[in-house]
Amino acid sequence: MTVRVIEASIDHVDVIAPRMREADREEVFAAVGRGPASALLHSLELSDFAHTVLFDDVPELMFGCGTTNILTRTGAPWLLGTDALERHARDFLRGSLHWVTEMRQRYTLLQNVVDDRNVVSKRWLQWLGFTLSDPQPFGYEQRPFRIFEMKA
Repeated sequence: MTVRVIEASIDHVDVIAPRMREADREEVFAAVGRGPASALLHSLELSDFAHTVLFDDVPELMFGCGTTNILTRTGAPWLLGTDALERHARDFLRGSLHWVTEMRQRYTLLQNVVDDRNVVSKRWLQWLGFTLSDPQPFGYEQRPFRIFEMKA
């Protein structure tokens, strides 16, 4: 299997959105009331940079980071993908460490929210070194979400 990371494009949305992981679908709807394609497009538009990960030349996930506060250099990292993410966890985990290191060089604080139901994402964020807050009602559905953050 080949793994490549390329600059994200709008074309990748149409490939990833219909196959988005159920946990990611539920999370973006609960947070902002958007479906998969709308969430990917919105995240792409608000990002300072965004990438697509291809497994065997098929777009399987998109990730990026956007500035939420210029003065404090705070960035909001995000990642949305398909079930291929879990099938190729080893390759994904190795690569994700690299990209978090890159983000930490750009921003003094990385901060966003994760749906408390999204067990796999919470475990991955903790493995990367993010701190998770206690759950609080948040977003469109007012479900429990946790703030995750990492200081540079």
